[in-house]
Amino acid sequence: MRLCVFDLDHTLVRSPLDLAAMAVDIRAFLEAHCGPLPARPERYRVGELITHCQREAPHLEPPVWAIALDHERRALDAATLEPGAREAVAGVRQAGFATALWTNNAREVTLAALERCGLANDFELVVTRDEMRQMKPDPDGWRVIASHFGLASLRDGPAAAYMVGDSWVDGVAATAARVPFVAYRVNPADLARWQITPVVQLHDLARLPDWLVEQRP
Repeated sequence: MRLCVFDLDHTLVRSPLDLAAMAVDIRAFLEAHCGPLPARPERYRVGELITHCQREAPHLEPPVWAIALDHERRALDAATLEPGAREAVAGVRQAGFATALWTNNAREVTLAALERCGLANDFELVVTRDEMRQMKPDPDGWRVIASHFGLASLRDGPAAAYMVGDSWVDGVAATAARVPFVAYRVNPADLARWQITPVVQLHDLARLPDWLVEQRP
């Protein structure tokens, strides 16, 4: 089978969700309860803070997730379709690809965003953080996807699958899962820093279906 897996935020849906602000709030909460985190020149990311909480203060995990969910819910009110998203998803399906969504967002917010943007019925599978053991850049979401579609294991690699995303997080997850990564407007500096080699870089998402069709043997 052929499969195209999409990220959500800033790939298909444009929203004001600010992950840096979310991380600031989560860090402040954790430090208020557990003391200061080690200083470093680079900011702590949400996934890192979640991992720290799970390891050092698992009893605080529910309120930490509540902070994340509050940010996501507030951003949902302004969510709109990313330019070219509808054409991309519809064109991929018309080209014979199965479609899945792989996002770090909560399922509640993800389904609401898809409904709001008219994409609720366009995916055979939606994988959110509620179905994963670890969020991207960990590749665990691919385990869920591969199991659902009966694809090869991580060790053996995917069967004619592609991952489309806008962030180094998507690229690292796809690379770890051995899934060819289609970079949509990803910062070139991030690609270099994280040693991500996309199979193509797109600046117009609507071009995706034609590009995928061209890859057929």
